[in-house]
Amino acid sequence: MIPDYINQNKALWNARTQVHVDSAFYNVASFKAGRSSLNDIELELLGSVESKKILHLQCHFGQDTLSLARMGADVTGVDLSDVAIAKAQELAAELDLNARFICCNVLELDKHLAEQFDIVFCSYGVIGWHPDMQVFASIVSTFLKPGGAFYLVEFHPFIWMYDNKQEKITYSYFNEGPIVETEEGTYADKDAPLSHDSYTWNHPLSDVITALLQHNLELSLFREYDYSPYNIFQETTESGSQYRIKDLEGKLPLVYAVKAIKK
Repeated sequence: MIPDYINQNKALWNARTQVHVDSAFYNVASFKAGRSSLNDIELELLGSVESKKILHLQCHFGQDTLSLARMGADVTGVDLSDVAIAKAQELAAELDLNARFICCNVLELDKHLAEQFDIVFCSYGVIGWHPDMQVFASIVSTFLKPGGAFYLVEFHPFIWMYDNKQEKITYSYFNEGPIVETEEGTYADKDAPLSHDSYTWNHPLSDVITALLQHNLELSLFREYDYSPYNIFQETTESGSQYRIKDLEGKLPLVYAVKAIKK
């Protein structure tokens, strides 16, 4: 039986997908014209991916996946949303880019895929959709070749403690079970006529790092950033496509990055 949170979150992302495709946030027109959707943080981490075999977990409608393909990678994208995967396949065909897309819950990917990769990659708003970092780390390890690298760029758990206005601490830093919220609109279009329940989990950095270490993944790099490359928080200031919380510039970590090598 599929857990209810899976169905609820899939419905949310299915509803969001076309809104995102049409949004200025994702700017599909400029992407089609050649813009990479990858940010400086992940580009610096990844370096050259020419001829690398990459597994991209939770790829949404495929912009980052296809950006990696443009860089010369042999890339496979995975996402829970069938609407998003259909859009990704459509975009790949239109742009004549070689990428494979699989629709499934990434925690059940071993039922759909039986190969290993040089790189497993995921970024921004990924792990919070999963209740257990141990299970997620197990999937990452399963699909990495020995010596392969896992790259995670994620929003910092510290920021998820705050309310939407970043005025007071509302949530625990630790994983105390699902956070059930009714999402109005979407980060890509706050005025979109969408309303869906979401189920998410906070994962402290200790849980993330311990899960990787316990699944044969050796920490190679850990960085924290005082900005987000996306303007998804309220009351932000911008400097060179870097967004910081107004009046708290330089004081809060908004993003972190991890590189781990499979032993």
